[in-house]
Amino acid sequence: MQKDQNHLSATRLWLIVSAAAALILVTVVLGATLGVLTRSQFREIEASWAEYEGVAERKGALISEIRGYLGYGGIIHHFKNYVLRQDDLYLQETEDQLLFSEAVIAEFYSLPLSPDEARALDAIASTLATYEAMLPIAVQAAQEGWNPAQTDQLVRVDDTAAIMALADLEEIWRAVQSQSTQRIFAAVGQGNTLIWIGFMSIAALVLAAGVLGWLMLMLVRDLRGAVRDLARELAERRKLEQAQERLATIVEQSPATIILTDTAARIQYVNAKFEELTGWSRGEILGQTPAFLQSGDTAEGEYRDMRDKLARGKSWQGVFRNHRKDGSSYWAETTILPLMEADGTIRNFVGIGEDVSAARRAREHVVRAQKLEAVGQLAGGVAHDFNNILTTIVGASHLAALDAPDDSDLSREIEQIAIAARRAQSLVQELLTFARREPGKPQSVDLYGIISEVVMLLGASIPPVIRIECPEPEERLRVLGDPTHLHQIVMNLCRNAAEALGGKPGVVRVTLSRGDPPDGARENPDGWAKMTITDDGPGMSDGTLAHLFEPFFTTKPLGKGSGLGLSVVFGLVEDLGGQIAVDSEVNRGSTFTVVMPATSAPLTEAAEPDAPSPGGTERLMLVDDEGEVVGTFRRVLLRLGYQVEAFTSPAVAFERFRADPSRYDLLISDMIMPDMNGEEFATRVRKLRPDLPVIFCSGYRSERIALPGPAADVLDKPVDPTVLARHVRTALDMTAAQVP
Repeated sequence: MQKDQNHLSATRLWLIVSAAAALILVTVVLGATLGVLTRSQFREIEASWAEYEGVAERKGALISEIRGYLGYGGIIHHFKNYVLRQDDLYLQETEDQLLFSEAVIAEFYSLPLSPDEARALDAIASTLATYEAMLPIAVQAAQEGWNPAQTDQLVRVDDTAAIMALADLEEIWRAVQSQSTQRIFAAVGQGNTLIWIGFMSIAALVLAAGVLGWLMLMLVRDLRGAVRDLARELAERRKLEQAQERLATIVEQSPATIILTDTAARIQYVNAKFEELTGWSRGEILGQTPAFLQSGDTAEGEYRDMRDKLARGKSWQGVFRNHRKDGSSYWAETTILPLMEADGTIRNFVGIGEDVSAARRAREHVVRAQKLEAVGQLAGGVAHDFNNILTTIVGASHLAALDAPDDSDLSREIEQIAIAARRAQSLVQELLTFARREPGKPQSVDLYGIISEVVMLLGASIPPVIRIECPEPEERLRVLGDPTHLHQIVMNLCRNAAEALGGKPGVVRVTLSRGDPPDGARENPDGWAKMTITDDGPGMSDGTLAHLFEPFFTTKPLGKGSGLGLSVVFGLVEDLGGQIAVDSEVNRGSTFTVVMPATSAPLTEAAEPDAPSPGGTERLMLVDDEGEVVGTFRRVLLRLGYQVEAFTSPAVAFERFRADPSRYDLLISDMIMPDMNGEEFATRVRKLRPDLPVIFCSGYRSERIALPGPAADVLDKPVDPTVLARHVRTALDMTAAQVP
């Protein structure tokens, strides 16, 4: 019996041991299986996360860039604006964004792509290629002045496929993102399932292996906590990434330039607008300081004030003129802010800039227009009175020269008076020309003849230590222009060159030859004339050259220059269809080069300056409200043999004329007079005597004179007595020839 009991005990022990061993074995196998499966799920989570953060994230960034190039403010927008507005700024924007978009698409192609992604990229690339192919047509249309609406129809690109392809790319990207997220959550869900399986298994084994069960329970609890923490972290990280993506999109697509630096002013980040505006890429400037943008216009004190405020944790605002990569400049209204930690420590500086170049140019144009208006009012106000005074001076000097002995001191003094009067006349013409109040009379002119005349005039008014050389060219070139305007161009440039020498010994050399057409000039079948004026004076700095042709800019002492000469020259050369350039260095002199279109038209005939003044015996009526002008004209005409009746009141003159209209053979009248202007007076006279020749002498030319009967002759004051004599004789002879 005992033997049987012992056998039963041994059997139970064996069964217990066997059961315990089986339970232990099952526990070990179950634990190992759960461990392997759990490790597999963690690897699945890790792989899904890597896929989420890797290629998909980069594709999302590239899709965002493509959207920026195709969206508002992108290629489609700028190309359309360029076609309709033909503004070179939109052309530049279109070309730059085409270049950038090609780089983005090329990078996209380098990533692993699905067939759908490849097809979408092909559609976008095809549309961009179409825009690039249409761009030369749009440029040609702008250059040749095609109708913008017709050009728009001609170069319109159907970008529907590109927009749909971009939407497909975004949909594919979202699907990949969604798939990665689903894989992560699926893995987490499977992990939870495995945990519950383990929990139930452990609950079944806990009676046989309490300690082992307790340990497994702790393991399960820790595992569940880790999984919950991971799920929560994934959700929080996703929210953070979405917020960062939105913030990055806002910063990248901001219309303002944004630049981030460390406390040593080394650049850590710039946005797309900064690259677009400055022309520098991020790779070129990261790690540098913003000093490469400086133009030198901002005073060092302003930089010190900026650094002081930023060091004290305060913001700074101001306007900079910055350099672009291509050497051009732009104005940026800039705000610089310190980014601070919670304890007040400055971590970074962020600069936000707005391109205000267009606004400044508009403001400068307004100021220039106001200056022009002021000059126009000044010119209109002084031209009449001043030219009346000059008429008296020119006429009196002419009469005095007739009585002065040849080669006498008196004749030379009178010649100086005449030269001074012509210089005063030139100044009035500069004012009128600059204000665009004096129209020109284009005609075929011998340019070398103009140069010779200017050199002769200047020879009497510059220091004798300055020599002006004017070698006769191999070919006497002709240009089509107003002789007075050409005289102003040559006179201003030669006088400036002489004044640059400052009374010191030197040479001004004027040469004339054929030249090459200027850049962008229209074709001229008769070629181009090139005039160079070189001096060996002190030269000019870069700062002076930058403002040389601006109105009212002068480096001369107060009272020595009006600041109008070179701005007048610039405008007159442009009116001729030519171009002016200057080459100068400090201590190496200056060279002005003027290129003008030549002409093969025959020279406009002009009376010989030394020919005697023709006279006559006819009776002339002379009307001018200025007594000095009337007296001067009367003395000149009486000396030529004419019978002259002079009046300072047009009303009195008209009453005298009405009493006997056939008494007079010619009317000479001023234009601007009180009570009755010259046009009104001549109109009344013509009603009584339709065939009476009329000559107007005025200090300010009218655009149009409406007078019944034959056209009136118009002379500009101050009138040279010899010119007046020729015009009087011509008018009388033409009227006599028409009498049957």
